[in-house]
Amino acid sequence: MTEDIAIDKKFQKELNAGIVALILLSILDKSNSPQYGYQIAKKMEATNTGTVSKLGTLYPVLRSLEASDLLQSSVKPSVSGPPRRYYTITLKGRATLKRWVNIWTQIKSNLDTTINESPHD
Repeated sequence: MTEDIAIDKKFQKELNAGIVALILLSILDKSNSPQYGYQIAKKMEATNTGTVSKLGTLYPVLRSLEASDLLQSSVKPSVSGPPRRYYTITLKGRATLKRWVNIWTQIKSNLDTTINESPHD
């Protein structure tokens, strides 16, 4: 039972990381201006995806996407606290987003078909 819980948590963590990356790129692709982490988290929360329960899960994905040149960031002063890091999607990020949406669509279709398929036995 404990082993099952660990396996489930690992699966959920890996699935969430990919979904969060896809959603992040999509949000930044649709944004007219650079966004900082809390703004992005609020937009993700508004989508009711349930994939980001804490801001702590968002920032590692942002850093990973930036390290892969899919996002770029700049730090700007804030009138209400410490400086904020603002993110924008890069051209490489937009191209990657298109590919990932296609991959997601194929995976979702295949998964839906497999799960909803009638048993043959």
